[in-house]
Amino acid sequence: MSAAPVRTFQVRNVQVARALFAALAAAMVTFSPDHSAGVGLAVFSGWAIATALVLLFGAWLAYGAGARATPVLLGVLTLVTGMIAGLPGIRSTTLFFVLVIAWALATGLVELISGIRRRAVDEHARDAILIGAVTLALGVGLLLVNPAYSLEYFIREAGQTGVLTGITIGVGLFGGYAAVVAVFLGIAGFSPRRSGDDHATSEVGPAVGQNAEERA
Repeated sequence: MSAAPVRTFQVRNVQVARALFAALAAAMVTFSPDHSAGVGLAVFSGWAIATALVLLFGAWLAYGAGARATPVLLGVLTLVTGMIAGLPGIRSTTLFFVLVIAWALATGLVELISGIRRRAVDEHARDAILIGAVTLALGVGLLLVNPAYSLEYFIREAGQTGVLTGITIGVGLFGGYAAVVAVFLGIAGFSPRRSGDDHATSEVGPAVGQNAEERA
């Protein structure tokens, strides 16, 4: 069987693009003094929509017909969630937790299962397993945070008081998640691969729900 032409836009390009948007989201959360629900949802919305577009365009540009199901599903779930988070009239603490938790558990499970099923035939499966697990950890972590939590504190050296709230913790967790994703996907995207690996895995890797034996 003759080899298909090598794609100009490869899986590593998708990983690098995701890493860049994740790094931007992490920086916005880190350097913003306001960790309210409005700011958290605004940052999440921008990051989610940008990431979804990368996944959806990447599904056709970097993946073969047999490997597009996962990036398309991830892209659709992330795009819908990002669009809901972008509606300013409904932003609230409750919405932040419900929306981000639901997104993290759904997409984390999809990416983790996809990576596990493809680990024998796709070099990028290890990256999917890692990112899927980290995304699930974000969902579980947010489930453990009480949205109504509030703790007043006093910094004696600075002579200032402050309040640590559940939404502050939640937005901070998302920022930390974005930073971790940026680092790992950046490393994965820039790591040297064996010649042809991107092309081979993107062309023949099985999609979610497709057994490796079906390729025989």
